[in-house]
Amino acid sequence: MSFTVFLGNLPLWVTADDIKSWLAAENLVADNVKVIRNPETQESKGFAFIEAPNQEEMNSIIRRFDRAPLEDRLLRANPAQPPKGKGDRTSGPGMKPAGSGFERRGGSGAPRSGMGGGVAGGQQQGAAGASRGTGAGGDKRRRPSGPPSAFAEELAKAL
Repeated sequence: MSFTVFLGNLPLWVTADDIKSWLAAENLVADNVKVIRNPETQESKGFAFIEAPNQEEMNSIIRRFDRAPLEDRLLRANPAQPPKGKGDRTSGPGMKPAGSGFERRGGSGAPRSGMGGGVAGGQQQGAAGASRGTGAGGDKRRRPSGPPSAFAEELAKAL
């Protein structure tokens, strides 16, 4: 049985070594960490897979990193879904990818789990976190202009 965690919404600068350091700082164990990269450019795609040794450790990693603030974003951590074959048509026109937090289009368009309220580390999501759009032609890879979050500062200390 696989105990793999999907860790998403990562800044593009995050490496497997960064994630291993974060896990070690939290006394969490991982058998393997793989940051997914574009095969042509080798740039991070913004997500990673963490292989945990057992169910309990997988759940601990998810509890610690799901909705944890890092820079101007909230990380997403959940059990990884098995890969689907190219011929597998589980989503049709008008559907978002499974696990995206959205239902079929045409409904309210709102996520199943809201982003408001408490955030990991006891922080509240501010106006900067609520609006992540970059506008027309904006570069999504720019660094935040404000001070780093408490989580980012903790991670920097662990590095």
